[in-house]
Amino acid sequence: MNVLVINTGSSSLKYQLFDMDNQRVLIAGVVERIGETPGIITHRNFCSSSADKTREAQPIPNHQEAMHRVAGLITQKIDAIGHRVVQGGESFKAATLITRDVKKAIQENNPLAPLHNPPNLIGIHLAEDLFPGKPQVAVFDTNFHQTIPEKAFLYALPHEYYTKYKIRKYGFHGTSHKYTAQKAAQLMGKKPEETNLITLHLGNGCSISAVKKGKCQDTSMGMTPLAGVMMGTRTGDFDPAIFGYLMEKTGMTQKELDEVLNKKSGFKGICGLNDLRDIHEQSALGDKPAQLALDMFTYQIKKYIGAYVAVLGHVDALVFTAGIGENDEIVRAKALEEMSFLGIEIDPDKNKTRSREARMIHSTKSRVQIWVVPANEELQIAMETCELLKNYSPQ
Repeated sequence: MNVLVINTGSSSLKYQLFDMDNQRVLIAGVVERIGETPGIITHRNFCSSSADKTREAQPIPNHQEAMHRVAGLITQKIDAIGHRVVQGGESFKAATLITRDVKKAIQENNPLAPLHNPPNLIGIHLAEDLFPGKPQVAVFDTNFHQTIPEKAFLYALPHEYYTKYKIRKYGFHGTSHKYTAQKAAQLMGKKPEETNLITLHLGNGCSISAVKKGKCQDTSMGMTPLAGVMMGTRTGDFDPAIFGYLMEKTGMTQKELDEVLNKKSGFKGICGLNDLRDIHEQSALGDKPAQLALDMFTYQIKKYIGAYVAVLGHVDALVFTAGIGENDEIVRAKALEEMSFLGIEIDPDKNKTRSREARMIHSTKSRVQIWVVPANEELQIAMETCELLKNYSPQ
C-alpha cells in the first residue's frame, strides 16, 4: 500500500509518500511561505537513482495552489492518504477514517487549536478533491495522550468549566511521542508494554511525556501547546495571574498578549534569539542572556524528568527526539547533569557522536538507558493509516 501523508500548517504543507509494503519513502517535500512572495517548494524523489532534490521559488498564493502543485509532482500510485490533525479533543482516541461527521467534529474542535485545526481541515478538503475515491484518515496529535488519567489532565478550576467548555490538558506531539516510545522499546528488545519511558520531544516546540507500559500517563503541554518547558518563542509554564497583571499594566488586549506569549517569549524573549544554534554561538562568546536562556531551558527539562521519574516510579529509559533532542549534545548533557542519584548517567563521548541513526548515549554505570531516536511522525501516521485500512472496503 502506498500512503501519502499530508501535514498542513498555516503557511506550509509537508508531504511524504510511503511504500508501506517495503517500508520506504518514495517522495518527500514541503511547500513553505504559502501566501507570501515568493513561496518555496522543496521536493525529493527517492525513486530516482540519485534521489533528485529540487528547490523552486514561485508564487503560491493559497493552500489550494500548493496542493495542486504537490499533486502534479506525484507520479506514483496513491492508495490512501493520512492527515496530521493537531486537536481531536475528546472526540477521537485513535486514527479515524474521515467522513462528513469526522470533518464536522474536527471543525467543532477548532476553538481548542485555532492556529492548527483550520489549515489541517483545508488540507483534508483539498485532498478529497484532488484524489477522489481514495480513503482519507485523520491521525490526531492528541490521540496518544487520551490515556492520561483524570487526576493528571484536569485543572483545579470549577468542574463545570471542564464539563461545559472542555478545559483540560490535551497534550500535543502525541504522534511523535508514540513513535519514539515504540521505537525505543524495539531497540531495547522489549515490547512497549514492558517499558517505562520518559520521551523528550525537543524542537522549536517542546514537550515531555511519561509513558508507562506503552501508555501516556502525563505530558508537559496542556490545553494548548503553550504550556511545559520554555520553547523557541513560547513561554512554557508561568503563573496565570501574570496574564491579567500585564494586561492591566501595559494596556495590551488579550489577543496582543497572546501574541507575546506565543511568538515573542521563550528563548526569543530571554536573549532575542530563538534558534539554539545561534544561542550556543553567542553563549560561547560570553553573552549572558544567551547563557541564561540555555540554563533556564535545561533546568526546566531536568525538573520535568525528576517529576516524571516520580510519576512512573521506575524508568527504563530516557528518549530524546526532534531537532534539539537529536542534535544538541550540549542541551542533553546539561539537562542530565548531577542525576546519577537517579541512576541517570550520560556517556560524554557517545553523547557527542552525530548520527542520523538511533543510538544509545548512556554510560556503562547508568541504570537508566538514554537513547536518541530520530523523529518520524510521518511514518507513524502512515503506519496508523495502513493499520486502520487493513479491512477497509469502499461503500
